[in-house]
Amino acid sequence: MEYNRRKFISFLGKASLGAIIAPPFLTSCGNNTTPTALKNDNNTHLEKLKKVVLENLLPSDEDDLLLTKGLNYHTVIKWRDKINNLDTFGFNNDFTCFLPLDDKNPKDGLLWVNHEYVNPLFVSDFNFKEYKNPLQHRTLEQIDKEMYNVGGTIVRIKEEDGKWKIVKNDPHNRRITGKTPITLNWDIPIKGKDTVIGTNSNCSGGITPWNTFLTCEENYDGFFGETQYDENNVATHIPSSYGWENFYKYPPEHYGWVVEIDPKSGSAQKHIALGRFAHECCTVYELKDKRVVAYTGDDSNSEHLYKFVSSKPNSLKDGTLYVADTKNGKWLPLDWENQPVLKAKFKNQTEVLIRTREAAKLLGATELNRPEDIEIDPITGNIFVSLTNNKDKNDFHGSILKIEETNGNFDALTFKASTYIAGGEENGFSCPDNLAFDLSGNLWMTSDMSGDSMNKKNKPYMPFKNNSLFVIPRYGENAGKVIRIASAPRDAELTGPWFSPDGKTLFLSVQHPGEQTKDLKNPTSKWPFDEDNIPKPAVVAITGDLIEKMNLLNQIEA
Repeated sequence: MEYNRRKFISFLGKASLGAIIAPPFLTSCGNNTTPTALKNDNNTHLEKLKKVVLENLLPSDEDDLLLTKGLNYHTVIKWRDKINNLDTFGFNNDFTCFLPLDDKNPKDGLLWVNHEYVNPLFVSDFNFKEYKNPLQHRTLEQIDKEMYNVGGTIVRIKEEDGKWKIVKNDPHNRRITGKTPITLNWDIPIKGKDTVIGTNSNCSGGITPWNTFLTCEENYDGFFGETQYDENNVATHIPSSYGWENFYKYPPEHYGWVVEIDPKSGSAQKHIALGRFAHECCTVYELKDKRVVAYTGDDSNSEHLYKFVSSKPNSLKDGTLYVADTKNGKWLPLDWENQPVLKAKFKNQTEVLIRTREAAKLLGATELNRPEDIEIDPITGNIFVSLTNNKDKNDFHGSILKIEETNGNFDALTFKASTYIAGGEENGFSCPDNLAFDLSGNLWMTSDMSGDSMNKKNKPYMPFKNNSLFVIPRYGENAGKVIRIASAPRDAELTGPWFSPDGKTLFLSVQHPGEQTKDLKNPTSKWPFDEDNIPKPAVVAITGDLIEKMNLLNQIEA
């Protein structure tokens, strides 16, 4: 593929189109870091992009999915929809990823969707607020329903007459749940097991160069608790909030990993080498020698940013896990064999990976304000990390961190860190979460203000009203500005933005609408307004003239 080599200045930095860095596997899958290849004279296309008119939506507290002029949406799939004769779509969908079955047909493929957690009020008819000690009143039947509704869904979808529809009962359609057996990609058993039961807390994710899905286990401690160690290395079990461990004695150490899913077979494995913590995402870059670099963040207050560099081609097992020291611009190896401070605390490398958070702090890694999604700019090679917020440190609005690897080498051990943009009223957004680059290199962003903080008087989030989807244009008079493109229904969060390979569709999750509901007869939201008259998480397809213009359609070289 040939690129126009004329240099241009963008809001993300100075770059040459000849220096586009996205690896080949990202160019054909519709990934949110797909590189741009422009036909003819680059300046002509840049002028067209500059003329795209973006209408900035005003903040809204309306109970609906509102879109700016030039966009429309339709629902692809929602909670409880049947995907085959046995299975239904799970709850609280988050990350989405679309892979075409045939590279020549971008309108027919497999959609992967994460199911992060459940609201028992909706899923298992259990109201925590009715009891002083709710875990004493839980039943096995309730837990089983909840375990079924987490994990993820694979479903085949096709675009027909401008609408994406499920191919019902397609052989690819399947569920991965809290009860699915999953192997560990490691030579040493974890708590005596090399196959564990289920995945949960599936937040964001990614894809691999070999076209498999990555789904990340984030707040795993909510389901089976956590093991905590004191200064003498004595372990204590910290109970979960859902109480699943009271019915299924699965150790917490079986959760908190990056999970790889084969889209065609549904087989799954957990990658121990990537560490155990509250993974938000896993963004993979393929080097020229086929080794891979995987970036992932720990979405908790004062936790860390990580990078795995493989030592063998196409491996998420053999290699070294590093943690970021952003103050000094260094990647610190979490290597038990060569780090005396780790040898003094842990028995072996496996224990380091199970207790990654402790190991990172022993090495002096920089504490960050909830590192969430990570994306690579396909033009400059800069790495963008959402730091959502840290209320404990009076950071209510968060920011986006920019990482520039030394000499643009993703396996470099040094880098430069800086704040790209900070949240707050001045910049028009708060609590950045998921990020995505479109085919022209524009940056899209969702927000993650908590439902119990939104639209509350005397709260710092009042001016922003509902969570939203934003775009930061790369070109034209709005370059570098934050433009609100969509506003979510009440209590909801917009997550998992993913562009179809042809750039004509933006898949987006609407997660936890009506989350603050206390009485099913009086829900705080009724979106998506179906016959059940209750809120339902759903995946939508956003289309329209604006999406096509932003993605330079008919001007992008296939």
